[in-house]
Amino acid sequence: MAIKDDVLARLSAVPGPDGTTPLTASAALSEVVVTGDKVAIAIAVDPARARDLEPMRQAAEAAVRAVPGVGSALVTLTSDREPGAAAPRMPGPRAQAAQTRLPVEGVRHIVAVASGKGGVGKSTTAINLALGLAASGWRVGILDADVYGPSLPRLLNLTQRPGLLPDKRMAPLEAHGLKAMSIGFLVEEDAAVVWRGPMVMSAIRQMLRDVAWGELDVLVVDMPPGTGDAQLTLAQSVALSGAVVVSTPQDLALIDARRGISMFERVGVPILGIVENMSYFVCPSCGTRCDVFGHGGARADAERLGVRFLGEIPLAMAIRETSDAGTPIVAADPAGQHGLAYAALAARVRAALEAAGTAPTPRIVFE
Repeated sequence: MAIKDDVLARLSAVPGPDGTTPLTASAALSEVVVTGDKVAIAIAVDPARARDLEPMRQAAEAAVRAVPGVGSALVTLTSDREPGAAAPRMPGPRAQAAQTRLPVEGVRHIVAVASGKGGVGKSTTAINLALGLAASGWRVGILDADVYGPSLPRLLNLTQRPGLLPDKRMAPLEAHGLKAMSIGFLVEEDAAVVWRGPMVMSAIRQMLRDVAWGELDVLVVDMPPGTGDAQLTLAQSVALSGAVVVSTPQDLALIDARRGISMFERVGVPILGIVENMSYFVCPSCGTRCDVFGHGGARADAERLGVRFLGEIPLAMAIRETSDAGTPIVAADPAGQHGLAYAALAARVRAALEAAGTAPTPRIVFE
């Protein structure tokens, strides 16, 4: 097993950001997390120097991988603020900022699947949406951006680690015709990822840009729940073609879904539509329909907010069972009623993306 002291010893031979001081002796070494045979490291740098310091990051990653017993290493550049520095201002009426959102090489569309809160079935929706888009003939990838609670390894029954290509990029894993990447491929399933916000954001950026996605028609991003740093990082730095918001029908979930929609609209990301998940339950024994969480709330909200309603997905044992088994319902039973429901969702999302085309990337301005 990897020993933290061995990792630090190897890192002491890597020059830090100034080119001479050992990385371990510089203030830049922010985090070293060892979980079993997996190592994650954060190096705090000036964001303006990130591109110039990429060779340092690669050298540190190579040094850690050379430690006996290390199975995988993830080294990220972060931009922690200096002690005593003012906290960054959130977008507000007086905040003035502008950023250019950049595409991911080879990827035509990037779609965020988001929710205002956890527990509404966002990850299950994201994977079945991706499979539905692939079944329509598109080349599809899926990125699990929920660093604290990655679901993709279980949903796709993938346990191997991504390989490293000669150009130092990671090779995505593949299942059911999808290219997939998740922090869950790099850490143990039961391990807690105890990272600060900057390290999480840097890891998400690295999984987007340091992975050999190849030519994709769409990359589906399973977002973490809420409206925090990870969502803002993606919205501000990546050319998102749009967002799909997942909610259950009850008022408490819809309140949070509206916050998610407001966040995306505020940073200029188009809303492709709302999905009402767990919309109803049909008893498999007697056929009686029960609206466990209410019904129709997401459709009503979509109409009120002037966004597309993308459809209803029922609360069904088959969807849960196939997800837990690592063969989601669209892969397990594409012609069944639940597989067809997701296929219809995918068709609506594809139509919305094709209608929008591939317009030039806008600039985000907070006013």
